[in-house]
Amino acid sequence: MKIAFIGLGNMGGGMAANLVKAGHEVSAFDLSPEALARAKENGCAVFGTVQEAVTGVDAVVSMLPNGAIVDTVYGADVIGQAPQGALFLDCSTIDVDTARKVTTAAEAAGYAMVDAPVSGGIAAANGGTLTFMVGGTDDAFVRAEPILAAMGKAVIYAGTSGAGQAAKICNNMLLGASMIATCETFRLAEKLGLDLQTFYDISSKASGQNWSMTSYCPVPGVGPQSPADNGYQGGFAAALMLKDLKLAMEAADSVDAEVPMGEKAASLYEAFAQNGSGGMDFSAIIKTL
Repeated sequence: MKIAFIGLGNMGGGMAANLVKAGHEVSAFDLSPEALARAKENGCAVFGTVQEAVTGVDAVVSMLPNGAIVDTVYGADVIGQAPQGALFLDCSTIDVDTARKVTTAAEAAGYAMVDAPVSGGIAAANGGTLTFMVGGTDDAFVRAEPILAAMGKAVIYAGTSGAGQAAKICNNMLLGASMIATCETFRLAEKLGLDLQTFYDISSKASGQNWSMTSYCPVPGVGPQSPADNGYQGGFAAALMLKDLKLAMEAADSVDAEVPMGEKAASLYEAFAQNGSGGMDFSAIIKTL
């Protein structure tokens, strides 16, 4: 297939490269000359505008910073510019309302569209092991699945338009809260005189086991390789976790849901990011405890 990829940042660059590896012809666009240069090295054809990139393609994949940019890019440069019948796949993490708004506009203009946010950090994007949670019609999902499968290990249908974003927001609220709980638990264990590797060996096989511990341990030298072993660089930036937690708080307000642990996690990550640590991996919040 001929696929346009819009947004070649830390996540999008690796995702576009994996589409090339899968045999697709990728037309790439980003505002960053450096990102475009990397995309070209990875086998993408690069373009100076979104409209040029989407010309003649079968599908458009986007990975953009926020809902306002997604709305603008699709409204101004994708809808009406890509060929009629093209499939749109937005992999950005944005609010549910904007996802539904853009999909409605795309469908009204004769396109199919899915919201397909991802779980997994930079390493997963580069390695093609992301998990996609997908919202849209059944037919759009069937068309999107093989494209997403080229970039991930799991492609899961969440429901109608916006359901992918809802699943991502809920997942990352749980992740943010569980990471903080994992960090404070390791700090308590340390102050109580426990060897941290020994505590890991126990808790990872007991009822306290969770992904933040066993797959992404915030303590250097404990558990599988994680950003903690690289000075908390790479991975999933704390600023991005804060963005997702704020989306979760907005979503909770919109449906009158009580999320006290999510609220506390958002408050702690906001303080962490405002202290100049937003670029560090989100597990680096252990440094504040």
